[in-house]
Amino acid sequence: MEEAPCGGEELFLQGPAGNIEVSISYPAGPRGEGAVAILCHPHPLFGGSMANKVIHTLSETFNGMGGTVLRFNFRGVGSSEGKFDHGRGEADDLAAIASWLRRRNPAVPLWVAGFSFGAYVALRAQPVVQAERLLLVAPPVPLFDFRHLAPVTVPWMVIQGGRDETVDPEAVLEWLQRQQPRPLLRLMADADHFFHGRLRRLRGAVETGWHRLPSENTLAKQQQSK
Repeated sequence: MEEAPCGGEELFLQGPAGNIEVSISYPAGPRGEGAVAILCHPHPLFGGSMANKVIHTLSETFNGMGGTVLRFNFRGVGSSEGKFDHGRGEADDLAAIASWLRRRNPAVPLWVAGFSFGAYVALRAQPVVQAERLLLVAPPVPLFDFRHLAPVTVPWMVIQGGRDETVDPEAVLEWLQRQQPRPLLRLMADADHFFHGRLRRLRGAVETGWHRLPSENTLAKQQQSK
């Protein structure tokens, strides 16, 4: 396995609305599968940014699993240029980031994880981004129109808090019942929307669940057999 130095990069990438502020962190040890995980932060109009504590926890988790992590600020957040665009332009931001990564490392698996609003953006952009795996944390099903989003066709995982005061857990579960293929679901019954006091358990849920996801080839065979 390739060894990577501990550390990271802070840079700006050109996006459809101007510069996008990006932070890249590398694992301290072996790179494992060598994947790159892009993390999408919660709602910009409610203080969401790549510094969010759930996003920070996911970053540490994927780094700890041997992955490289790219966090970024959506348009109009932090030092990223542009203005809030209700998920449309933010999906374009994500697509631009993914395109840059594909050009930079075409053979490296690409994962995308989103929290809250970021989960909606990750789903909205997936037909263009075509990540090999998806992680959605507290997807805001009742707050955005999920009805016309393309179905997920890659291995994916959903983590939802049972005491979420922002996203109705029942609405999320009802939406998941209609999805094929079904995601790996982790329902944390005592967790609220921001996983206050539950971040360590959130990390553990990702670490154990991520390794249980089927490979793309296995998932494709399962779909073909139906």
